[in-house]
Amino acid sequence: MRSTLFHLEKRPTASIQSQIREMLVSHILKGDLPDQEALPSCRALAKQLGVSRNTVVLAYQGLVDDGYLIARERSGFFVNGEILKGRVEQGKASLADEEPSETVDWQGRLRNPIMRRQWHFDRTERWQDLPYPFLYGQMDYSLFPLSAWRECSRQAMGTRTMESVTPDSYDRDDPDLIEQIRSRLLPRRGINASQSEILVTLGAQNALYLIGSLLVRDHDRVGVENPGYPDARHIFRQFTDQVVPLAVDDSGLVVDETLDECRYVLATPSHHFPTTVTMSLERRKALLDKAFKHDFLLIEDDYEPETNFISNPAPALKSLDRQGRVIYMGSFSKSLFPGLRLGYIVAQSAVIEELRALRRLMYRHPPGNNQRTAALFLGLGHYDSLVTKLQRTYRERWEVMGDALQRYLPNASEAPVFGGSSYWVRGPEGMDSLAFAQNALEKGVALDPCVDFFFEETPGPRNFIRLGFSSIPTERIEPGIKLVSELMKQI
Repeated sequence: MRSTLFHLEKRPTASIQSQIREMLVSHILKGDLPDQEALPSCRALAKQLGVSRNTVVLAYQGLVDDGYLIARERSGFFVNGEILKGRVEQGKASLADEEPSETVDWQGRLRNPIMRRQWHFDRTERWQDLPYPFLYGQMDYSLFPLSAWRECSRQAMGTRTMESVTPDSYDRDDPDLIEQIRSRLLPRRGINASQSEILVTLGAQNALYLIGSLLVRDHDRVGVENPGYPDARHIFRQFTDQVVPLAVDDSGLVVDETLDECRYVLATPSHHFPTTVTMSLERRKALLDKAFKHDFLLIEDDYEPETNFISNPAPALKSLDRQGRVIYMGSFSKSLFPGLRLGYIVAQSAVIEELRALRRLMYRHPPGNNQRTAALFLGLGHYDSLVTKLQRTYRERWEVMGDALQRYLPNASEAPVFGGSSYWVRGPEGMDSLAFAQNALEKGVALDPCVDFFFEETPGPRNFIRLGFSSIPTERIEPGIKLVSELMKQI
């Protein structure tokens, strides 16, 4: 037995038993351990790997149960060659490893290259390891009720529900999740909708892409807030060359003649991305009047609606719509967790029908087990409990960050009137936020520079940064802001 094959680089994200199993499966499937090869004894492998013998026994027994190994009494464990049947033998497909004689001109074939429009600032993948993670859109996992989610997931995959969540549902969504969205979430925003007016998506970006694919034609004029969400304008540019910037002030999206020639307008009235401004009720009504007068549709991205902890929440734009001109988008990314990738669209039934048909051509429907787990999480009351916990924690962090900013960077920001989970902070004149963010990252501070939020054609100020407080422990906020101020003084 070639003992050099067996070694572990222990990872904190997986159990030792699963890592041993993964190592052995990899060697078996690659052909490193041929049919009927004897494996080391449990005691010998445990000693070599520096783990307990019972851990190896459990790993071996699991592989026996799944057909990778054969247990022979008093002889040990052997590779079961049956597991490799139906696979191409190693070395048979060697042509794929040869250098191609000619390469494809992919750039010449791309219809609308997207990589040219990527974000300038690459967020670190290991932001959790930094002492001061002020990144926006991430979550503090200590706040999430993992045991409740695990129990909902267990129920979603139980024998009673397997029949409903495992089949291909074609274009249908989980009826339980649709009902929870309709009866639990939308009324909080003042929205009344029937089940036929709701579609589940893979998050807000997917919702935008579906809407753009269905509605936006060549040369349609689409207005997007400036500053605003970069991926929104990148998405709409896949369908039209007429994506125009719309100004934002202290009351939200400016309603003026710039909107008159638009066919579609994207707005984040509840919590503007990234300045945190909340659109006033008067401005919302003016926007709806303008949409009716000039016959354009509104796409409402109801961003962070559950993080209001300062004042009574303003009604969603969709709740004020009496003509069906508003297509509403919601997401679970900020209230549950970003990796879930679940969101929803609310619109008139005829629009949802077409969006559903379009979605079926792309991926049919979001995973049924994820939908049912989310439905159970809402239905059993865990969601409302989590939202209350987040609002309480975010308010505390909002106050701590506000005090720290006033102490170390006075007059550099205004407290969000809505709540949310970030501050929009002005740096000294002449500061390049991109260079500042890169320098801060080297000092253990992760934050968002403003450069990507503005249209490339109409670049805005470069001295703003966004400081999020959703993922940083409360006790680290004040020293983190102090360090940010010290770095700004060095400019």
